[in-house]
Amino acid sequence: MSDTPGKPQNTAAFYGQAVASFAVAMAATAIGIYQLSADAWVRGFLAIAVLYLVTSSFTLAKVIRDRQEGTASTSPYTPFEKH
Repeated sequence: MSDTPGKPQNTAAFYGQAVASFAVAMAATAIGIYQLSADAWVRGFLAIAVLYLVTSSFTLAKVIRDRQEGTASTSPYTPFEKH
């Protein structure tokens, strides 16, 4: 996060919790796919599908963030401003 005033910043604990949660979810999914009683090609397909879903989610989150940052700079919102 940047140091611009007025922009909320995440705490280190929140960041750590988000990273830990992501790691646990990915590990649990990988273990589940590995332990699945199916052919290797089925497990491989599921693993590739999960990786594709994760990378697509990161891309979507970045696009949404970039769009919000772009509109925020052109029309700043101040919650206590009278209109």
